[in-house]
Amino acid sequence: MELDEAKIDQAVLALLYLNRIQSGHAWKQFAWDATDRLFDADLITDPKSTAKSVHLTEEGERLGKEYLLRLFAAAE
Repeated sequence: MELDEAKIDQAVLALLYLNRIQSGHAWKQFAWDATDRLFDADLITDPKSTAKSVHLTEEGERLGKEYLLRLFAAAE
């Protein structure tokens, strides 16, 4: 089965954003390939550091919020 990596990256970024707004930290317990792509796109800090969390860039926060609402908001 072929997966759409762009959709995976959007979901991971949305969940990083959600975790950050709930706990203050974006814990990096996601697939390394996805976090590497988000880092390469300048949306998060380097996931290969020894820190247990990453920081979202300004653009990462903007897109994370957008993806969170688009992918996971309950229909009213």
